[in-house]
Amino acid sequence: MDILADLNPAQREAVEAIEGPVLILAGPGSGKTRVITHRVAYLVRVVGVNPRRIMAVTFTNKAAREMEARLNRLLSGSVKDLTLGTFHAICARILRRDGQAAGIDPRFVIYDDDDQISVLKKSLQEVGLDPKQYAPRAIQSAISSAKSQMITPADYLLHGRSYFEEVVARVYEQYEKRLAESSALDFDDLLMKTVQLFRQHPDVLQRYQERYLHVQVDEFQDTNLVQYELVKQIAAKYRNVCVVGDPDQSIYSWRSADLRNILNFEKDYPDAKVVLLEQNYRSTGKILEAASHVIAAARHRKPKDLWTENEPGQPPCVIETYTEQEEAQFVVGEIDRLVSGGEVTGGDCAVMYRTNAQSRVLEEAFIRYGMPYKLVAGTRFYERREVKDIIAYLRLVQNPYDAVSLRRVINVPQRGIGQRSLDELGQWASSRGVPEYRALQLIAESRDSADFPFSPRTVKALAGFAAMVGDLAERRREASMLELFDLVVERSGYRQYLAGLVDGEERWENILELRGVAQENRDLPPGEGLTALLEKVALVSDVDELEEKPDTVTLITLHQAKGLEFPVVFIVGMEDGILPHFKSIDDPEQLEEERRLCYVGITRARQRVYLVRAFRRHLMGSSAVNRPSRFLQDIPRHLVASSSVWEGEDSWSTPSSVEERKAAGGVGSAAFKPGDHVLHEQFGEGVVVSYRVVKNDAEVVVAFDGAGVKRLLLSFAKIEKV
Repeated sequence: MDILADLNPAQREAVEAIEGPVLILAGPGSGKTRVITHRVAYLVRVVGVNPRRIMAVTFTNKAAREMEARLNRLLSGSVKDLTLGTFHAICARILRRDGQAAGIDPRFVIYDDDDQISVLKKSLQEVGLDPKQYAPRAIQSAISSAKSQMITPADYLLHGRSYFEEVVARVYEQYEKRLAESSALDFDDLLMKTVQLFRQHPDVLQRYQERYLHVQVDEFQDTNLVQYELVKQIAAKYRNVCVVGDPDQSIYSWRSADLRNILNFEKDYPDAKVVLLEQNYRSTGKILEAASHVIAAARHRKPKDLWTENEPGQPPCVIETYTEQEEAQFVVGEIDRLVSGGEVTGGDCAVMYRTNAQSRVLEEAFIRYGMPYKLVAGTRFYERREVKDIIAYLRLVQNPYDAVSLRRVINVPQRGIGQRSLDELGQWASSRGVPEYRALQLIAESRDSADFPFSPRTVKALAGFAAMVGDLAERRREASMLELFDLVVERSGYRQYLAGLVDGEERWENILELRGVAQENRDLPPGEGLTALLEKVALVSDVDELEEKPDTVTLITLHQAKGLEFPVVFIVGMEDGILPHFKSIDDPEQLEEERRLCYVGITRARQRVYLVRAFRRHLMGSSAVNRPSRFLQDIPRHLVASSSVWEGEDSWSTPSSVEERKAAGGVGSAAFKPGDHVLHEQFGEGVVVSYRVVKNDAEVVVAFDGAGVKRLLLSFAKIEKV
């Protein structure tokens, strides 16, 4: 098979550029994944590079799996020794292998978002602060941002300028102590501590530099400072570093992604070869042209001229509804029309929105009309209570000092160890300067219950739990993954516990599903299978769990939709204050990111895109009239098909001046009063509910037979008395 045969000239140039630093600027739908995989295959099959000497980094497990599948086809399965995965997964492997040099227990557990909040709440209390007064989420965000910039607690305290930053510094220090006591790392630690390991132990770094002759990074515009530093560290010896990205799709600054990384790559590597991938294989011509107009208005961007050989297709549809309820009804109705006409399946359609709160009204509409949908970022499988409970037990088997997991399951099923006993255990352990698990061991080793501030019954329960965890931790050394999983479920009493719950059978099915995930590691040696399972669970993302079902519409935020594509895309909430978000309007940099987010959304569509807005929206407790999104104004009118659902007329946006209204059809002069019977060319007959003058126009509320209550502007709505 000729690896270069199916590539266009620009793609081929990118694949063959294997010496020195390379920057590939890849527009949406330009075959980026094809280039990345073919580049690896070219290095192995044509250049003769050993797969063991290649590192390929992606940003999601889903992308890593797709890349692995393609490489298996290109290389006939010989990708076993290739280092392929996300930044976090690769760093976790490095720290398990070499982290002991920096004092990191190789059995460390990875704390997810909920675990971190739990530790932060406890840390706040321990430094004398009230978690109700100082939001743990805000402190978590500040600490995460600090770690992404390699700022330690001591550095944070030294440079803190506000009282809040002083609070963060105090909590940050205590938070780190708690993580260390539990032999736990959070997501940011996986990156930061790997960079620290390499800085503090050049001999360790040298081994990795010598091993990796080629380093390749996907979605480079989404890297933060720590990730960029990591890439530079590993690639420093051979400088064969290839980064692939698109500044126009940089939308994760809130995750500390730094757009400057890709913009400054040429400054850091002045000899870098730059390759532009501008041919789009995904979208129709009119969709691509509309998206190009939106992004062309952005500042400080590297220009690209996207083009396609695809058919022109249908123009994007700009749809105006009156309320968010009508917006949702339009979406459901249009999907039903397309599906009924045999043009698409439900699975071909995605509804995208700026904030999660917008999904509520959409969900209600899908449920009301019985249309199947999949909500990304709903209750994820790994966030279900019973799944998290078993994972907590498994984490304790891996690392008994994991305080968060210990507290989660020490009384699940109930063992007579209530919250008061847990608080007393924590205080007693703290007074002796030992972790809570060590305190449990001391209790189990003692023969006199009078030595402890617990009742004899509680002492027995605590000692029994310690003995169970200790025994399971020992069995980890010899039992296979499935044997260990079944042993944990049996010894913990969890199966019997579920049997007593009303929804116990459903929860048990979720446990069996988790067992199926564990079964994937059944061939690994004892201990390694558990480590692999826990890492997979800890590093999974919402998009990784996205199931492809032919009849199920996907509801997803614009941020989560990056990297995905659908034949039909609806972007709802195309209003100033929604997209762009109201918090971004006064910040030029954030406003630019909102523009890129809109661009990402439009370029997810292959055949059709609908840009939908509501004239009046009730969201997060308030109701407001919003102007059309300023991004709509960047699309020339000749490139779109537009209509207004609530007025029943064709319109581009709600006119705001008398001249615009007159141009749209003139201001009506006839007055209506409640009770008048009227006729509308679209909605039919109805009765006027109210009439009021609004500046140089009039608002008429009419209850139509069959169409419901509509609020119409008289200058647009062609209604007449019957």
